[in-house]
Amino acid sequence: MKVKKAVIPVAGLGTRMLPATKVVPKEMLPLIDKPGIQYIVEEAVASGIEDILMITSRGKWTIEDHFDYAPEIEEKLKAAGKEDELAMIRSLANIANITFVRQKELKGLGHAIWCARRFTGDEPFAVLLGDDVMCAEIPVLKQLIDASDKFGASAVGVQYVGNEDIGKYCSLDVENIENNLYLVKSLIEKPEPEQVMSNFAILGRYVLTSGIYDVLGNLPPGYGGEIQLTDGLNKLCAREKMLAVEFSGKRYDTGNIKGYLEATIQFGLMHPEAGEWLRDYLKSLKL
Repeated sequence: MKVKKAVIPVAGLGTRMLPATKVVPKEMLPLIDKPGIQYIVEEAVASGIEDILMITSRGKWTIEDHFDYAPEIEEKLKAAGKEDELAMIRSLANIANITFVRQKELKGLGHAIWCARRFTGDEPFAVLLGDDVMCAEIPVLKQLIDASDKFGASAVGVQYVGNEDIGKYCSLDVENIENNLYLVKSLIEKPEPEQVMSNFAILGRYVLTSGIYDVLGNLPPGYGGEIQLTDGLNKLCAREKMLAVEFSGKRYDTGNIKGYLEATIQFGLMHPEAGEWLRDYLKSLKL
């Protein structure tokens, strides 16, 4: 399946990062010199995505501004002869065809994806969660797209999650097909210990067929009284083939303090200007 469209849900309130997210969208919190959402868009583009829809909500206008032109700043940079900086910020407006639609009621991730149905139409599409920033040699989304294209099926990105944490995610019943690829038989959102089917959990990346919309449009509220995407995927995998791709790379949940700090340190160490200094500084702390 050729995947050229992506949906990025960014409507969440970011309550795990209060008070920083009281007026600043969690997706706009900086990881060194870029907001987290920019890393996610760059991953999508590097995976071959051309058109992106962001599902937003009230108070998220700064995300739209980030991927737009900034005439006042650009004029000052141009006047100062800072051509590299000028090119950098202008490139953000041209990185992809990005559009926005509001999720007027926060009814859950499944409902947010359902809001994208007119954007994607009958085409397969990718979903990248706005909290989950990846660090991988091959973009994680591209790993999913390649698997989806090979087998002509939906694909979800999974990794092993320990027993102490699996209840915070979902659990999948899977059957190995080859190497890191598995056939998904069923899924359950935030399982109780006796409901855990495996320690594989979906971590923020999906490639879906348009069949998901028929499911989500008739799905009753699930865990937390919300329309859960996992519940929709559980019904979809009973209707059509779905793959679980155990992807290579490190996922950072930047929607909580620990994950945000981990990502900040990792990307700081990789930064061409700050990396060596940060490494020496951490050593000097003698932790």
